[in-house]
Amino acid sequence: MLARVLLAALFGATGIGTLTGCETGDKRDRFAAPTAIVAPYDTSERDVVWAVLPPRNESGTSVVRTDIVGDELVAAVQQIRGVRCLPLNRSLEVARELGLEDGPRDSGDATRLAEALGVDGVIAASITAYDPYDPPIIGLALALYAKPGAMAETASNTDLDAFSLSMAFTDFGRFDGVRFGGDPVTTVSEHLDARDHAVLMTVKSFAEGRSDPTSAMRWRVYTASMELYTRFAAYHSVGRLIDQEWLRLARDARIRRNP
Repeated sequence: MLARVLLAALFGATGIGTLTGCETGDKRDRFAAPTAIVAPYDTSERDVVWAVLPPRNESGTSVVRTDIVGDELVAAVQQIRGVRCLPLNRSLEVARELGLEDGPRDSGDATRLAEALGVDGVIAASITAYDPYDPPIIGLALALYAKPGAMAETASNTDLDAFSLSMAFTDFGRFDGVRFGGDPVTTVSEHLDARDHAVLMTVKSFAEGRSDPTSAMRWRVYTASMELYTRFAAYHSVGRLIDQEWLRLARDARIRRNP
C-alpha cells in the first residue's frame, strides 16, 4: 500500500513538473504585435510614395553617422501602412543631379525633386543632437514636402476625432531653431533623451513585439545600443510626423466644409 502511494506521488510530481514546463514554454513562445503607423491618405488606388534625403548633421559632433540615421528613417517610413519609400541612395543620386543634396531651398525645389523621383512627398531631415554614450541622446527634425495635389485626401470620408488618433505619440520635442526652406506641409522636432522617464516608457512600448522578453536586457536593449536607439528615434519621429499629417488633413477638411 505504501509503495502504491509513493508511486502515485512520484507520477503526480512528474506531471506537475511537465505541465509547469509546458506553461513556461508557452510564455517563451508568446508573441506580441508591435505598434503600427497608419497613414491618413486615400490609398484605394495606390500607395503614397515618399523619398528621404540624407539628414544634415547639425548636432555639433562629428561622431554621428548620417547615412545610418538616413537608412533608419527610410526603414521607418517603409513601415507606415499606405506609404512606400525609395532607397536612400536613389534619392541622394537624383538630389545631387539637381544640386539639392542639402535639401530643398523652397517649395519649387521640393516639387522639382519630387517630380524627378516620381514620388508624392520628400522628407528633409536634420540631426539636432547626438550622444551615443549611456544614456543616449538623439534629436531629429523632419520636414515633409508634398508635390502639389498629392497627399490631400484622407483614407476615409468620415470626420476625424483628433483626440482618438491610434498613433498618439507623446511629444518630447522642443524647437531647436532648425529652419527648413520653402513651405513643408508638416514639420516635427524631437529631442529624445534616455534619462527622461517619459522617453523610456515610449522606448519600452516600442520594444514590445520587437525584443526578446526572456533576454537579460529585455526592452532596455534599445537604450544599450546607439544603433538600436537610433532605430527607435527614427520610428518615433516618423510616427509623430504622421500624427501631424492626420491633423493637417482634418483641418483641411474642416476648412473645405466651412470656407
